Amino acid sequence: MSVQERKERERAERERLIVATARELAEQQGWDAVTTRRLAERIEYSQPVLYSHFRGKREIIGAVALEGAAEMASAVRAAASRANGPRERVAALARAYLDFAEHNPAVYDALFQLDGGLAYAQEDTPEPLKDAFAALFECLAEVAGDGVHPGMFTEVFWAALHGLATLTRAGRLLPEDAAPRVELLVDRLAVV
Repeated sequence: MSVQERKERERAERERLIVATARELAEQQGWDAVTTRRLAERIEYSQPVLYSHFRGKREIIGAVALEGAAEMASAVRAAASRANGPRERVAALARAYLDFAEHNPAVYDALFQLDGGLAYAQEDTPEPLKDAFAALFECLAEVAGDGVHPGMFTEVFWAALHGLATLTRAGRLLPEDAAPRVELLVDRLAVV
């Protein structure tokens, strides 16, 4: 291995450490607790080293969001692939999405609530975000119904899931009613 390859590998490892530490800190104490000073202390590097990877907290949030998008896409696809039939796939997708939001609140916030400097629904949208939407689209397009644009149906279904996730987390909806809400959403919106 050349010196250059070793340096690139070490740089990538430091970047992964910064993102993992930011994510861990955010999940434990919230995003307000994530500062460049605290991150530098936790990873035992100087702030200038941290700034050599990310220009600031906004870019770190973006990196966490991209990592989370890939994880969410994987979770949704895995859940849908284990289900039989369109209705069961859509219900499994909905449960996987809501479970992801519940178990990864800081990552979910990085994806959908905070400014991570990422473009959404544009030409320059990063691939992990496009793939997360594609994971929803792959399952939902088949149940959009005649004359309904599958992309728009996916957006509306996703918006409903986001609303359920956000309102439940904020204590505006009772968590014990999550399963009946998913059933209602699937029964009323999906054409199966």
